[in-house]
Amino acid sequence: MGVTYSVGEVDHLYTFFVQWSPEDIYCKHNSKENVMKTDTIFNNHTSKHWTIVSVKQQKRRPSVCSYEDSESEDLLPVLTDHSHIFKEHHLDKLVNHMPARTREDQWKLVYSTAVHGTSLRTLYRQMSDIDRPVLMVIKDMDNQVFGAFSSDPFKVSSCCYGTGETFLYSFSPEFQIFRWSGENSYFLRGFQDSLQMGAGGGHFGLWLDADLHRGSTYSCNTFCNRPLSRHHDFHIQDLEVWTFI
Repeated sequence: MGVTYSVGEVDHLYTFFVQWSPEDIYCKHNSKENVMKTDTIFNNHTSKHWTIVSVKQQKRRPSVCSYEDSESEDLLPVLTDHSHIFKEHHLDKLVNHMPARTREDQWKLVYSTAVHGTSLRTLYRQMSDIDRPVLMVIKDMDNQVFGAFSSDPFKVSSCCYGTGETFLYSFSPEFQIFRWSGENSYFLRGFQDSLQMGAGGGHFGLWLDADLHRGSTYSCNTFCNRPLSRHHDFHIQDLEVWTFI
């Protein structure tokens, strides 16, 4: 039985081999050789056993362990709580870009301005016992939806924290994801009066104030992102943070 990969997964796998092969890490001059090696991997006889399918096709395919007459596999995540922001089309786009370790997890609401009020301190407190990645989603007063995936829960810190899994994303106006550029490691830093995500070039990728009323978004070196909303400075309508269980 062959292994099934979606088109997006194959693209990410190819990029991973090209950018992060051991030879490339220690010997930059071998990058051309690394690409040739990767091409060989993808073009040799083993690739005949791979099936490349679109996301829509994959949704219609039964899981490997299911019976033939079972229902098709649903790739949308299961949310254990109601979201005031996420719609099905948001989840459909996001789920394919989440780290593999979270893709089979349920999404649990940890913090919501609609439930817990507007306070960064409350947001930190809600995450004090969490040791899993978190996903923030924001809807601003222009009804623009955007946010960030963090490898670590948000917290007050004396220095930057997080890993290269962290990314920014936006649905304004169409879906885009901004992964770690490798230029710096200023992923996250939490203060009592603000939360910062991404930095470099004089701006933060995403910045939130202590009352979770106002925020700003600029291009930054950490993610080489564009502004996540229509305006650099925005007012928050709703904000949620989800974790994975």
